[in-house]
Amino acid sequence: MLVLSRKSNQSIVIAGGIRVTVLGHRGDYVRLGIEAPSSVKVLREELCEADAHAANFAAPPRAAELLVEAVGPAA
Repeated sequence: MLVLSRKSNQSIVIAGGIRVTVLGHRGDYVRLGIEAPSSVKVLREELCEADAHAANFAAPPRAAELLVEAVGPAA
């Protein structure tokens, strides 16, 4: 892990297309601004973990259709 110190309104650039700017801080919270291309998905860590958890348990898109074809429609 790379650890950097930045002051308010200072930025870091990642891979040339992603800019993270420290907007300020209040108590234990730091406000960050993130500029990234629309093709880059930016999520808070807890949402990313929830997204991955849901993906592990989500049925494939056609699973319900295949089940109906195999078993038949519900009565």
